[in-house]
Amino acid sequence: MLNGKELANISTHQSERTKKIIDDKAAYVAAGISCTFPLVVKQAKGAVIEDTDGNTYLDFYAGIGVTSCGHCPDEVVKAIKDQADKLLHSCFMVSMYEPYVRLAEKLTQIAPGKSSKKAMFVNSGAEAVENAIKIAKTYTKRTGVVAFESGFHGRTLLTMTLTSKVKPYKDGFGPFAPEVYKVPFPNVYRGQINTSEEEACRAYLDYFRRFFVSEVNPMNIAAVILEPVQGEGGFNVPPKGYWQGLREICDEYGIVLIADEVQSGFCRTGRMFAVEHFGVEPDLVTMAKSLGSGMPISAVVGKKEIMDSVGAGGIGGTYGGNPVACEAALASIRMMEEQNLSEKSLKIGAYIMDRARALQKEFPQMGDVRGLGAMIGIEFVKDPATKEPYKDAVSSINAECFKQGLLVIGAGIFGNVVRFLPPLVLTDEQLKQAMDIFESAVRKTLK
Repeated sequence: MLNGKELANISTHQSERTKKIIDDKAAYVAAGISCTFPLVVKQAKGAVIEDTDGNTYLDFYAGIGVTSCGHCPDEVVKAIKDQADKLLHSCFMVSMYEPYVRLAEKLTQIAPGKSSKKAMFVNSGAEAVENAIKIAKTYTKRTGVVAFESGFHGRTLLTMTLTSKVKPYKDGFGPFAPEVYKVPFPNVYRGQINTSEEEACRAYLDYFRRFFVSEVNPMNIAAVILEPVQGEGGFNVPPKGYWQGLREICDEYGIVLIADEVQSGFCRTGRMFAVEHFGVEPDLVTMAKSLGSGMPISAVVGKKEIMDSVGAGGIGGTYGGNPVACEAALASIRMMEEQNLSEKSLKIGAYIMDRARALQKEFPQMGDVRGLGAMIGIEFVKDPATKEPYKDAVSSINAECFKQGLLVIGAGIFGNVVRFLPPLVLTDEQLKQAMDIFESAVRKTLK
């Protein structure tokens, strides 16, 4: 987030209408609902956002990974309108409707792995994670959960317990859910083990096994949950072998392995799901964000025998799998497949990586450039030798990008990562323009 001084510096050209909306937000919206930029959106299309004053911005945060198909894609908007004329709500747990069933069918077909699968729907990423943990506990008849440092899984009681960032997500909200254990994430750039990726992977897996001797009996653990690419934690990518090693450990002890694909799923990383990069089939997958192109819907998809371990009425929710949201999701997935957005993601990511790494040679404060597909993070440090986090640089770069018409946001437990999450439908010209602005912002900040 930008501080007050930075917000004031970029809020100089606003109409009275915009200023009133911002003032009314301060008057009527809870203070805990903060906003990164003093921007009031009027409308958006594709990769462009227009504010209430007619200013336009290239969107490189995509609603925090939600609008991978772009803002208001025609196909999705039409599906929403058509369904809204027929049925807005009917609570699937009381009386069924076809969009829920068709979306469940589709997701079980495209989810990673060859096992027979089933699906359920709720409304948010956090709800999906909560339900995945519930299902794992029912299936294993165990109570413990293992999560990872720097991970983010949501803001509810259980999911903020799983989350590994104190401020703003956990501070003052305790006590937390019991029997949640944390282990180090295999962060090769900023980890406790300073060696090659292969050796670091082996060492982190060895640590995980020691953890089951020193901290908790693995026979008490129901689930291990991991983001294939950490999102809020800084777009950290684990070594490929780490996922494979986790799969072996979970199989050995009968633990449910959960891939949290809330941010990384649906073509974002160059595959339909990021875990596919690692050659592993998880037991359960949590999905949200880009699934509905902005409509509130999330899912848990997993192996049939695990999903069916919960008795009738044990999972669900009044709004879960809303028919309009289901149709939006079906249209979004069709668009992803027909336009081959996974391949587009790889091309976008390659261009961003090339531009960023060329700039990195000039500015070593860009300590690490990493990611998969169009999910890329750039970690800024004061000194590449000490790797001291450079949060102020990220705040200044993001503010300067905003001034020049580009929206990017930060990430990382130290707040020192700029993350790139552009809509996958942006044009080559828009991509170049965005990176030109980013490069200009870096030069102005780090000169």
